[in-house]
Amino acid sequence: MEEKKLILTVLPDRFSICRLDPNEVVPVWAIAGSFFSVTRTSEELLVVCTEATIPEGTLNERGWRCFKVHGPLEFSLTGILSSLTVPLAEAGISVFAASTYDTDYLLVKESRLEQARQVLSAAGHKVLD
Repeated sequence: MEEKKLILTVLPDRFSICRLDPNEVVPVWAIAGSFFSVTRTSEELLVVCTEATIPEGTLNERGWRCFKVHGPLEFSLTGILSSLTVPLAEAGISVFAASTYDTDYLLVKESRLEQARQVLSAAGHKVLD
């Protein structure tokens, strides 16, 4: 299969990945930014949100930047995430992925953002500012 070359944009904000109690109501601060993702399981309430909105004392991992894949992407497409994550993994860059109905988002630590941009470009993807 020929891998699809993608166009990505780096979102301007810094993000954090937060872990809350699974029974907690989604807090207002979690949905304050232009991009956020909320996932509830029986073990946790996970929130990806703008770093600046998180209250003191919240369990979180700060310092993430986000690549948005230009979409919409058809559900029949295969290999979208692997075309991004495999070259990043080979470069030793860890990722956190989030998907929506239309597209995918890939978060990398801010300290690795420029290297991730270079790796994705070298893999044939176009990364816009």
